[in-house]
Amino acid sequence: MSGREFYAQDASARASWRLAVLMGANSRTYKFALGQALLEFGRHGRGEVPLTELAASYSLGLVRHLARDPQAPQAAELGEKDFLTVAAQESAATVDAGHPTDRLLAAAVRSMPTMVMQKFHNLRGETAVPHTFYELAGAGRQRVVRLTPDFLRLAQSEEATNLVAELGARWNIVESSFAAGVGRSLVEDGVTLDWGTLRLTDKRRRRSVTGIVEATIGFQHGRCLICGDALLQGDAIAVDHVFPFSLMHRFGSVGSWQGPDLDALWNLAPAHAACNGVKSDRLPTQAELARLAARNEAIMHSPHPLRRTLQLSLQGALLGRNVSSWTEFLLAVGTAV
Repeated sequence: MSGREFYAQDASARASWRLAVLMGANSRTYKFALGQALLEFGRHGRGEVPLTELAASYSLGLVRHLARDPQAPQAAELGEKDFLTVAAQESAATVDAGHPTDRLLAAAVRSMPTMVMQKFHNLRGETAVPHTFYELAGAGRQRVVRLTPDFLRLAQSEEATNLVAELGARWNIVESSFAAGVGRSLVEDGVTLDWGTLRLTDKRRRRSVTGIVEATIGFQHGRCLICGDALLQGDAIAVDHVFPFSLMHRFGSVGSWQGPDLDALWNLAPAHAACNGVKSDRLPTQAELARLAARNEAIMHSPHPLRRTLQLSLQGALLGRNVSSWTEFLLAVGTAV
């Protein structure tokens, strides 16, 4: 699924934001730090924010993540003037003070307009998302960031809480893929699910990466896979086995299950708990399969490691068969059961 196709499913500023956060290329985590800061100011209705104020929030958020995981690939060569180099050097003092040091703030103000703020709206292939969320105005110390009306409405909408959680989950996934050992496992083997915590982990070390709901809900446009309505703050949410997990036990009782692992990411989707309870162990409808295929195709368009997880399922889950799309894969599973 291309970015254009993903956007067409929900032609809105909300879909543009998800394109930027979930499907953009990630050689650093700057985009997530900027997105987090933008959502915070937008939530409070700040239509115009001094660049220095935005830079303070941006750099503080990045430093807090830097204390836990690398914010660039281990192989990346960082020069002395690289913003991440300055952030690492100023990290301890910044965390202790609860605000960026003067040196870190100056580095952020200097680098943001020519780096992350130029690239935030861009997707891979040098295309841009349909909506713009901010613009820079002024010069020098008078430089300000003007948040667009589309973005302000989005940041104050019912779905804003989901967007914050989705961004945090994507940030966790990307920085984990940069971490030594864990990153290699994620990039090569993808993720698995710890049902006790509903968190995705790397397969080798079982280190927690992020919650499955937060990691996948954006690829469903924030909607329940079963009924198609929005999943909002305060809704009870369950993780649905689209093809019921009981099928593996049912077939196992008379022989052996020859199909794919139904407890894997490709078959797991956020849904209203009430919808999930009513659905119980029934087979998915055609509408649900269409939503699952679209969700999985969207994930395949995102960077590692969720994409890798689905690639492995698509390549090796159906014995003796090679399939090229999730629609074909799900049709084959449905035929088998």
